[in-house]
Amino acid sequence: MAATLVRDGLDLPPIYREVGLRELGDAYAKARETAASAGAGTLVWVRRFDLVEAAVILEPEEPLASARRALFAGMNAAGDALAAFCPPEKPITFAWPDAIYLDGGLVGGTRLGWPPDAAENDPPAWLVLGLMLRSTVHAARRPDAAHKYRTTLEDEGFEVLDPAELIASFARHLMVHLDRWQSDGFAQVGADYLARLSPERSPRGAILANGDLIVRGPKGSVAERKSLLEGLAKCEWLDPDTREPWL
Repeated sequence: MAATLVRDGLDLPPIYREVGLRELGDAYAKARETAASAGAGTLVWVRRFDLVEAAVILEPEEPLASARRALFAGMNAAGDALAAFCPPEKPITFAWPDAIYLDGGLVGGTRLGWPPDAAENDPPAWLVLGLMLRSTVHAARRPDAAHKYRTTLEDEGFEVLDPAELIASFARHLMVHLDRWQSDGFAQVGADYLARLSPERSPRGAILANGDLIVRGPKGSVAERKSLLEGLAKCEWLDPDTREPWL
């Protein structure tokens, strides 16, 4: 049984302002609710031992249609944070567009929200990037053999489960990927995401300016186009009843 820690605060770079919620809080909902007044850099998180749950408020300067690619920066940040703590033999992979797998098992994912009245061709007033990873689960809720493709950080060998430390790591890596996007363009952010996209669950290809995934066929023809908007709407890693990663 791994040791589990829940800290009172986060070790964050100065650009962030943290808002901590009690165990029954909803970081993603709270960030969306307060995004207009809280402003960019606000990081909302929940003090839970069984979930890594956080949401960051962003204020992009580019149109909503292309700003949604912030999801991929968030996925990269989540992957980098997990890689810093998980056993080296455990592969971290993504399923299009927002699900995160650890050694073949679903462990969580990211979400992206924006104002309902935001126009596609204008910068949105805010974006909210949410993260949720399952760190542990009570024995009574543990997945059975039929759900072998679902897992937890504890099951995958994380010796010390510290949600606060993982959230802080995610926040630091997110800043790195967003800064790289701003200074060098989106290409490397997209390449980092595609490198972790599981060929078994999602075809690899190229990410368009609006975040859609293009899968190339023979001689460069377009074999398939996967919509980012449709993928975000489905949020297939999230159980709609529990509002947590599927078990």
